[in-house]
Amino acid sequence: MTDKRDYYEILGVDKGATQKQVKDAYRRLARKLHPDVNPDPQAADKFKEVGEAYAVVSDPEKRQQYDQFGHQAFQPGMGGPGGYQGGMHIDIEDLLSGRAGGGLGDIFEELFGAARGGRARGRQARKGADLQFVVDLSFEDVAKGLNKTLRFRRHVTCPTCSGSGGAPGTQPSTCPVCHGRGQVGQTRGFMTFTQTCPRCHGAGQINPVDCNECSGKGMVEKEESLQIKIPAGVDTNSKVRYEGMGEAGMSGGPPGDLYLIARVTEHDFFVRKGDNLFCEIPITLYEAVLGAKIRVPTLTGTSTVIIPPGASTGEMITIKGKGMPHLRGWGAGDQIIKLKVITPSGLSRDQKKLYKNLQELDKTDVRRHLKTGTR
Repeated sequence: MTDKRDYYEILGVDKGATQKQVKDAYRRLARKLHPDVNPDPQAADKFKEVGEAYAVVSDPEKRQQYDQFGHQAFQPGMGGPGGYQGGMHIDIEDLLSGRAGGGLGDIFEELFGAARGGRARGRQARKGADLQFVVDLSFEDVAKGLNKTLRFRRHVTCPTCSGSGGAPGTQPSTCPVCHGRGQVGQTRGFMTFTQTCPRCHGAGQINPVDCNECSGKGMVEKEESLQIKIPAGVDTNSKVRYEGMGEAGMSGGPPGDLYLIARVTEHDFFVRKGDNLFCEIPITLYEAVLGAKIRVPTLTGTSTVIIPPGASTGEMITIKGKGMPHLRGWGAGDQIIKLKVITPSGLSRDQKKLYKNLQELDKTDVRRHLKTGTR
C-alpha cells in the first residue's frame, strides 16, 4: 500500500478538473513553493511533490492510468512506457521560451524574470549589432545640411579565417564538453535542466587551433572613415541610417547598420516648433504708432518686414518660407515674428512736453470697453 498523497489533493483540484484548472493550480503552487522564493526548509519537498503530481495529471494518458490504477500505475513494472519514472526532464530554454507543456515557460518567467531565448541548434547565422553615434549640429548646419567625415571603430569579419575563428587549413572538432549536442544538462532534485553549452556556445564544434589574427573570435576591430551627409531640416533625435556599416555578423550573418542621431543645439534668437521658427522683435513707440519698414534677421540673412501703423505688443507677422527646410519635401516652414513695443524712458523736459501735447490732442479712450460698477 503506497503512502503517497492523492495527486488531485496535492494540487487542490477535483478529479474532474479541466486542464486549465490543473495548470492554474500548479502555477499558483509553483510560485508559492519554489525553493528560490520560499525560504521554508520543507518548500523544496512540497515543490517536488507538486511537480510530480502535475507531471501526471497534466498528461492525458498518464492521468487516465492514474485514475484507473492510482499510484500503482507508476510502480516499477506497471504502466508500461507511459508510466511516471520518478522525475521530469525539462529543457530550460524550451521552458523559458514557453515551448514546455502546460504553461511552464510563463511560470518560470514570472518566478525568475528570465530572458526569452531559443534552443541552440548548431552554429546559426546572426545579424551583427547596430552602431549609433550622436552628431551635434547648429541651427545653421540644420538650415543648409552638412557633409563631414565620421571616423569610428567597428568589428568586421576576420579576413584570415573568413569568420570561422579557426586557423587556416584546420577543421573543427566535436566539443568535448557537450559531445556535439550543443547543450549541457544539470540535475536539480527531480528535474533536469539543459542550457546552451558554454564551451562551444551551442555550435557542437570547436576549433582545435584558433586563428592567429582574431584569436578564435572570427572578427577583428577596424578603423573606418565614412563620408556622411546630414540633410537640411533634421531635428533633434532625427536618424540617418547607413546599411551594413555596423558590427560584423556571426557565423556568416550580415553586418548591422549604423545610425546617426542628430542633436540640434538651441539658438539664442530662434525657437523652433516643427519647421516654423519663432522670434521676438523689439520696435520703438514711433514705429508702432506710425508704421515702418524694418530689417529682421533670418537663418539665411535678413528680410524686410512692414510694421503696420498702430501695431501693438504681441502682434504676429509671418515671413513665408523663412523657417527650417522641410526634411522630406520641397520648401520650408515660416518665420513668425512677435512684436514687442519698447516704451521710451529717461525723457527730457522737451520730450515730455511733446508727449503731453499729444495726450491732449488724443481723445481716444482705450479703456472704454471696461465695465464699471457702483457700490
